[in-house]
Amino acid sequence: MRKLILFIFFVFIQQIIYAQTPTKTYEGGHIFQLNLPTYMSKTGGLNSAASIQYKSVIKDVYGFVIYDTKEELSLVEMNFSSISEFYEEFIKDFLVGEKNRKISKPKISKQDKISFIESDVTYYDQDAEIEIFYLVGVVETEKAFYKVISWSAADKKDQFKADFQQILYSLKD
Repeated sequence: MRKLILFIFFVFIQQIIYAQTPTKTYEGGHIFQLNLPTYMSKTGGLNSAASIQYKSVIKDVYGFVIYDTKEELSLVEMNFSSISEFYEEFIKDFLVGEKNRKISKPKISKQDKISFIESDVTYYDQDAEIEIFYLVGVVETEKAFYKVISWSAADKKDQFKADFQQILYSLKD
């Protein structure tokens, strides 16, 4: 009986010791908001790294958002001093090697505490045999960097660019 009481006592003491170990709370996931035109809907299968993907099959327009939190970037020692530096690091490899790849001069703007960069990118898709237009946007908030990529056939650029910009500039976290 004495051994049983000692055993229970040691188990109880161990639980107290473990319960007194300091802890730090971590949150999983990242929440942000984005407005899409009503003709678009959420989808999947466009980009496996994307947190939101959207499309309209009828209008033949597509897009997605990928985010990198500043905390996660600092853990892998990727510290960007500005949105421009993040944009340059991304755009240098975007569609590299594609036929007739053209990138416009980036347009930089700021709304409240959120910074934006956008540029037009086009290339000739040899499989589809058409020129593709991308509106490439990068957003910097206090918490994260976002890549907002929307695209259509280049001959529909004038029809959809304003909607793509509206998507980009609606992002908030």
